[in-house]
Amino acid sequence: MTLTTLQLSDPFDTLTYREAGSGAPVVLIHGVGMQSAAWAPQIAALSKTHRVIALDMPGHGGSSPLPQDAQLPAFVDWLHAALSALDVKHASIAGHSMGALIAAGYATTYPANPQRVALLNCVYRRTDDARTAVVTRADQIRTAGFDLETPLTRWFGDSTIQQAARAEVAKWLSDVDLDGYATAYGAFARGDTTYADRLGDIKCPLLAITGDGDQNSTPSMSQAMADAAPQGQALVIAGHRHMVNLTAPDAVNNALIRWLATPSEGGTT
Repeated sequence: MTLTTLQLSDPFDTLTYREAGSGAPVVLIHGVGMQSAAWAPQIAALSKTHRVIALDMPGHGGSSPLPQDAQLPAFVDWLHAALSALDVKHASIAGHSMGALIAAGYATTYPANPQRVALLNCVYRRTDDARTAVVTRADQIRTAGFDLETPLTRWFGDSTIQQAARAEVAKWLSDVDLDGYATAYGAFARGDTTYADRLGDIKCPLLAITGDGDQNSTPSMSQAMADAAPQGQALVIAGHRHMVNLTAPDAVNNALIRWLATPSEGGTT
């Protein structure tokens, strides 16, 4: 697996990404505070049959940040610039959390491009109280930073595999650039309705996955997104929370392998 830096078109500057395997492309987009390495279990599994490209989101890993006031559409524009620079027009795209919002936004904006879309632990139409709480948290992060323990406690249980994943995630969160984190979190906090009315425009197979213990990216949200898309399916993984790709890698990998085998009318690179 190689880590590569690529120059994007203005105004996006540089992109870093990990790539492995060959074949039809699969693009992976991580969540706020993470980096492309967070997809390690999926890169290992999916690169046996596909070209897997895991992107570092703006302001994360080695990718250049977006302006501080950037909202979700700017991240969708960034993804379009990244795929154009990679010469990848038609791909299966999977995103986690904020990455899932970007993937969904891209699929509604460029419906002819993605072959498939997978949304892991994606938020969709928060309640008013939940939206107020997350926007308040986003504003606090911009001015005062963030408490590392709060998301870790929310995302992980006490099992051995969950604690091992927690240690990895804690390191990535500790290393994240605060400005890049704050910008992405602000867009994440305000992005749950940006493309919500347009999921019906996603004609390719859509898979929505979450854990039954995820209090923010809830099972009902995943089912609602699946119901809104013409070829939508939902999967809820019992006993897991927000970081299912790390805490339930076999279940997620098997689901993604089935997703990749789903016939699609999308094109090829």
